Parts: sequence; structure tokens; C-alpha cells
Amino acid sequence: MHQKRSEEIIMKEYPPTAGSLMEVLRKLRSPEGCPWDKAQTAASFGKCFAGEAAELLDAIDRKDSSGICEECGDVLMNVFFQIVLAEEEKAFGIDDVWRGIIDKMIRRHAHIFGDRKAETPEEVAALWQEMKKLEHKDASPASVLDDVKHYLSQLTRAEKLQKKAAKCGFDWSCQKDVLEKIREETGETLEAMDSGDEEKVDEELGDLLFAVVNLIRFRKRADSEELLRKASLKFENRFRFVEQEVRESGKQWEDFSIDGLEQLWQKAKQRS
Repeated sequence: MHQKRSEEIIMKEYPPTAGSLMEVLRKLRSPEGCPWDKAQTAASFGKCFAGEAAELLDAIDRKDSSGICEECGDVLMNVFFQIVLAEEEKAFGIDDVWRGIIDKMIRRHAHIFGDRKAETPEEVAALWQEMKKLEHKDASPASVLDDVKHYLSQLTRAEKLQKKAAKCGFDWSCQKDVLEKIREETGETLEAMDSGDEEKVDEELGDLLFAVVNLIRFRKRADSEELLRKASLKFENRFRFVEQEVRESGKQWEDFSIDGLEQLWQKAKQRS
């Protein structure tokens, strides 16, 4: 009965449109709305966004179309909630958001909506950056790194910092040079471990990770977040297989030697 009533409300009062979602969120924020939603601020609710985006990426990795659909809705809800909060402060409204993003997409795609030429993805990316510079031509940042935001994941932020530096000519000449840097950082990590200086080990591990991100960025094939997601998913699938093998054996984890678990791991690798 409750589900049927909910469906009736959706169909009659809140049809499936962006405007309906805005009305639902406004109602939740109204005096007679939800205590939890009314207590939220832009900052407190913003903390939910990274998690929702991560769940969307997970659904994309799993090629789960129904999950992607659901998570797109959650991401949109988070975005629209921020707009409702801004409306309350009379900062901006949803029309301002639509106007801003449509204007930006047209302006930065001058090869589609204007007279510029760009026939490859690389040429499009270069044109995008050119248009972006024109938009911010009056700004004078103290550093080219100023617009690399701190709220990015640290893998993405490291990659963006490296890209900014590369545009100034501060870059490697070839992949082998970056690989040599990784070897250097690996050696320094081993030296730090031998010394027993744990703070130094932590520092060198950070340098090593930064160097690996640099190689991924230099190759221009995939970003570090994408490759790490794939590697994590591969590990997860293989470990789940090992778990299943352990369960089916009737034994406990502690009954297996390291060599025995390694054999199961190799079996899992052969399957994928």
C-alpha cells in the first residue's frame, strides 16, 4: 500500500523531471520538512559528494547499468541540493547554473559552435585549454599551481600538479627517464628501511608513489585513478576467488601455509 501511494505521488505531484527533484529538495528544507536535511549546510552536505561519485565510478567499473542509473540520481541529488542551499542564500539559482554550463560548453567548443578547427582529441584538448585561458586572462595567480584544487583525490592532484609543471617545460624527455626516477626512489626507500628511520621511509614511499603517478601521466594513456581502480578491482576479484576456495576446502585460513595461499592466488590469476 505504501509503495503504491508513493508511486501515485511521483506520477501526479512529482513527475520525473529536474524541476520535480528541485521541488522535493525544497520541501525537505522547508519549515515542515526533514530535520536532518534542514540541518545541512553546503560544507556538511558537500562531504557526501565524494562518496556518491565513488559509488557511481564503482557501478561504471562493474558495468552495472541499473547501478549507474541509481548512482547518477544520487550524484544529481547532491548537486541540486547545493543549488537549493544557494537559492536560500540568494547566491544563485538553477537557471544560473544551466546558463553558465551551457555558455561554457558552447564557448569551449569553438570548433563546433564557432569557426575554429580541431579534428583530433589532442587538438580539441589544446583548444579547450586555450579557451579556458582566455576566460581567465585577467586573473594573475601567484603560481601556475594555484588552480589545482586541494579537494581532489591525492592521485588526481599529483597528476594535475605534474601536468601544470610540464606545461612550463618542467618535464621528462622520455618514459625511460621517469622509470629511472622510480628506480632511484625505490633505492632510497630501501635505504631508509635499512636505516630504521620510519619517518624517512614514509617520505620516500610518498616520493615513490609520486614518481609512479608521473610515469602514468607521461604515458598519456590513462590516468592514475583509472589504473588504480582497475588494479583494485582485479585484486578484489582474485581475492574473492581465493576466499571461495578456502571455504570449499572446509579449512580455516590459518590452516593454509603461505605457499598454499600462493598456489590459490596463482590459480585465481589463471582465471582472469
